[in-house]
Amino acid sequence: MKITVKTGDPAGFSTDLLAIPIGRSGGHDKRAEAKPRVPRPIQALDRGLGGVIRSAVASGDFDARRGEKLLLYPTKGQSHKRVLLLGMGEENDLDAETVRRLAATALSEARDKGAARVAIRAPSPRGLTAAECAAALAEGAVLGAYRFDAYRSKKAEKGKKGREPSAAMLVFDALEKPASVRRSAANAVIVAESQRVARDLSNEPPNSLPPSALARAARRVARETGLTCRVMHKSELEKRGFSALLAVGGGSACPPNLIVLEHRGGGAPAKSRRAAPTLCLVGKGITFDSGGLSLKPAQSMGDMKHDMSGAATVVGALRAVALLDLPLHVVGVIAAAENMPSGSAYRPGDIVRTLSGHTIEITNTDAEGRVVLADALHYAASHWKPEWMVDVATLTGATMVAFGPWVTAALGNDEKLLEALRAAGQATGELTWPMPLLPEHRRAMASTVADLKNSGGRDAGASTAAAFLKDFVGDTRWAHLDIAGSGWTTTRSPYHRGGATGVGVRLLVELLRREVQQNA
Repeated sequence: MKITVKTGDPAGFSTDLLAIPIGRSGGHDKRAEAKPRVPRPIQALDRGLGGVIRSAVASGDFDARRGEKLLLYPTKGQSHKRVLLLGMGEENDLDAETVRRLAATALSEARDKGAARVAIRAPSPRGLTAAECAAALAEGAVLGAYRFDAYRSKKAEKGKKGREPSAAMLVFDALEKPASVRRSAANAVIVAESQRVARDLSNEPPNSLPPSALARAARRVARETGLTCRVMHKSELEKRGFSALLAVGGGSACPPNLIVLEHRGGGAPAKSRRAAPTLCLVGKGITFDSGGLSLKPAQSMGDMKHDMSGAATVVGALRAVALLDLPLHVVGVIAAAENMPSGSAYRPGDIVRTLSGHTIEITNTDAEGRVVLADALHYAASHWKPEWMVDVATLTGATMVAFGPWVTAALGNDEKLLEALRAAGQATGELTWPMPLLPEHRRAMASTVADLKNSGGRDAGASTAAAFLKDFVGDTRWAHLDIAGSGWTTTRSPYHRGGATGVGVRLLVELLRREVQQNA
């Protein structure tokens, strides 16, 4: 889908669907209730469409409340086949996330109706520049148009309905710096498309994406974007001592691997590039999680293809970083394995020696994510010596209970890094919320026969899991994002229909962009 920025009157061109955000004004006056306010340019457009917008508002069918939508079919004029009214709510309360959701709603509706050419009239929110508004619109449009349909046969398609629109125009009345606005929208498209790559990877069925296929996908992204990609296979993992990763993958016919993606940023002389601090993103890549010998219930297993959502996020984030050519040295480390039951599977009661030398008593083979991350985190910290690192993992059911699909849990050993993640989450709409990481949580992970045990029971599950991971980061500044609830969901939103969300891609890219600004 091609995203373009245009200026002028929407009446001057034709579309299959024109989306018009309309807000409510007057709500801050205690003597008057807020009412829909149709901007003057839209009033003029409406006259050419036969007055359908005025009629919808006057009848009360459209009240412009946030999240409301109404599809209209003009009775006059042929320039726009459909008009979609989008409620913005209180105009003074409009922010980037609301703008993002407006565009996502428009493109989702356009896809459902088979509208190939879409235009969205840009709102004018207070507190947002035109460039920021264009970026939010572009992100929402790309994400709202997404569907995972790679395995649907052509026979299942009914005409044009369900196809992704070919073009979306973001229409502004006027722009003082059009080049800057277009550049902002283009960069937003890169990031949103990278989130779609993460969604695609996580949505792949497990028979199509074992660890070897995940590695091939990472190599393909690297070739397309200029990243460096290296894959450590079973023999090298054995030689180097990645025993924890090998233990988790030992029950599967598909051997585990470690994937390393590297971006050495441009925009600066080679000497300063080499001297730039390294930043690491670490992803959990369990391509299917049966629970191992601690087998999951059947009803809990169907979504376990998504247990590599953290790895997908890292691939998507590195893709965006490369295409944006951020002047940073960023390394992505992915521990990929299948957790399956068999005669060669690791067992409850086993003691596993990790890459760091720490030993782990296995009390539950379904607590496998932290075991593979133990090796990945130690490798990232010791080999790359990053200034900071963030891991992303679908780690605990406790996080799902605490936050549902709406928020990602954040824990770590550095308050400044956690605050930077919180701020990046506010900017992108991918919210994080801090959870405690106390000495008591680490004591809950102590084993009587090894250095650690891999499960601390139900109490404070998100915090005890993070306390386990903390043992493998050394002195490195580190944050852990538990996306067990936010990484995939059946809950619908304007830019998500179900399945993988790709959460964390926009969040991490925004975090890295802010790192660039701080280093400037």
